[in-house]
Amino acid sequence: MAVGPETLPEFYPVAGIKVGIASAGIKKPGRKDIVVFELVPEARVAGIFTRNQFCAAPVVLSRKHLAQGAPRYLLINTGNANAGTGERGMADALRCCEALAAEASVSPDAVLPFSTGVIGEPLPVDKIIKALPEALANTREDRWAEAASGIMTTDTRPKGASVRVDLGGHAVTISGISKGAGMIRPNMATMLGFIATDARIAPDVLQSLASELGEKSFNRITIDGDTSTNDACMLMASGQFDGPEITADSPHLPALREALRQVYLDLAHAIVRDGEGATKFVTIDVSGAASQQEALDVAYTVAHSPLVKTALFASDPNWGRILAAVGRAGVPDLDLGSLEIYLGDVCLVRNGGRADDYSEDRGQRVMSQEEITIAIDLKRGSVQETVWTCDFSHDYVTINAEYRT
Repeated sequence: MAVGPETLPEFYPVAGIKVGIASAGIKKPGRKDIVVFELVPEARVAGIFTRNQFCAAPVVLSRKHLAQGAPRYLLINTGNANAGTGERGMADALRCCEALAAEASVSPDAVLPFSTGVIGEPLPVDKIIKALPEALANTREDRWAEAASGIMTTDTRPKGASVRVDLGGHAVTISGISKGAGMIRPNMATMLGFIATDARIAPDVLQSLASELGEKSFNRITIDGDTSTNDACMLMASGQFDGPEITADSPHLPALREALRQVYLDLAHAIVRDGEGATKFVTIDVSGAASQQEALDVAYTVAHSPLVKTALFASDPNWGRILAAVGRAGVPDLDLGSLEIYLGDVCLVRNGGRADDYSEDRGQRVMSQEEITIAIDLKRGSVQETVWTCDFSHDYVTINAEYRT
């Protein structure tokens, strides 16, 4: 179950970045569960990681290796998170990096490891190492669609985005994939994202873009309010296009930023659309806030309310649940008589109570739609923030109750 049609884009190959796929049989025999990205030596990588303090071994090691030099390979396995595994987990993650490094004749710190799957189980290192030669042997620039499937866990569909943009007469390519369906909460979530471009981007600009765009996309989605131990979103720039380097004062930076922003948003929205058991894609737009934190507090309180989420699943225009969530968001001195709440184009709340022109039929019409916007105008300032979420269905409980079976 997911919201919207199941479509993958036509992926544009990114010059200088190859993808290899293999099967290690981590959870299911024959399943493609190993993905390797191979980068040209001049490529640059930046990224953001989970803010869960109990972060997984591959997150710790990727951060360390990213700080030490120029990554040449990204190694992703599904089926096992290698989280909550203590010193053994760190040793296992390092062994995988060392094995790939030996096969590829690079330093182990040139390998960034990523894992996703069940927490608390030992990483099947021998299976992964055995699959590495296959992954390295079949690397190509045109395997993005296969990689999108290869990084899935409880996802019901692969997720990807790909665009081309003209920068001063030079065509720049951007392609990306993501995974995630549950344990999704901003501050990174149970998700992985890998975005690549052939643009040549200055290192400080690359990290700035990775942080800024990740914050406004992957860090603005929530399925269930849980922050995972393994999340990462990496931005790779191979530098293979013919144009000049993109610096902070480059005239081409705004166009590149906008193209990247669209890819990041498409990948983040795809995760919400594929939320475990999701039947509704919900935009929560908070405007008129006095500060960013205030806007986000309101948006997330509504997005995380089980009562709101179950009403969305039932297509029940129970607007009192939304009003109650806004009221308990912790906004100081909130003027209930001034704020307005809309469900789509229907005003629910005005002047401290139900809007005079509201009717159950009008609310029902909006709630029956697959894509819904809840707009909240606090009328306290000029700050606006948007969060994307989904409903809670019976399937969410079933999926998470049977996750390890």
